[in-house]
Amino acid sequence: MARKTTRRAVARPVSPPTWSSRSISPNCSSHWPEALAFPARLDENGCAPSTLQGVLLISPLEIAANAVMAVYIVLSGRNNIHSWWLGVLGCVMFAVLFYSVNLYADVALQLFFIVTCVIGWLQWLRGAGGAPLPIAHTGARALGWMAAISLLATAAYGLMLQAYTNAYAPFIDSAVLMFSVVAQLLLMGRRIETWPVWLLVNTVSVPLYASRGLYLTAVLYAGYWINALASWFFWRRQMRAQLA
Repeated sequence: MARKTTRRAVARPVSPPTWSSRSISPNCSSHWPEALAFPARLDENGCAPSTLQGVLLISPLEIAANAVMAVYIVLSGRNNIHSWWLGVLGCVMFAVLFYSVNLYADVALQLFFIVTCVIGWLQWLRGAGGAPLPIAHTGARALGWMAAISLLATAAYGLMLQAYTNAYAPFIDSAVLMFSVVAQLLLMGRRIETWPVWLLVNTVSVPLYASRGLYLTAVLYAGYWINALASWFFWRRQMRAQLA
């Protein structure tokens, strides 16, 4: 008589879902709108997290980076020289954070900021023949060629990111990079036009970072938008006081 054998099912450990940049699954009907909004954090089934889950995924690094940069932005708006060394620290943190969510243009931007923060620090200290640099205007012609170069560079860098990397929203990300460079250069020279350019950058950055699940960063950039507007008026008052 043949002996009947039975196989015992071996239980396999189930790993918790992890967020990745997988394609959106049409089977997740309840999460479909959120999958379109937050493609960076899809789970192993191609489903997006809920808004609450996305908030709970905020990392300690994102919290720390935003805390440092919030102080940096406020001090910059108050025309305070101590903003610069805080900017260096915050930019290092953000470079690591943006690399983790495939925003490579933003990583390059943070590296640029680190260098310009050091230069800006020195320039504000002794940028006008040994005296502190005064607040000044930028000519319309200079602003025009800065804008033209930024648009061309945005298109070129966006095409490069699209062709050679898995970057998310390469052209929008590149626009944030290029116009942030313009705003930072104006800030280094203590030019009042830095603030309207920062308003433009922050307007684009808020939805970009929210779409990658960086909710805290998006909220902070909304705060930076308000700070840029307030700083614009504050610098205008200081400039009038300089001329009086």
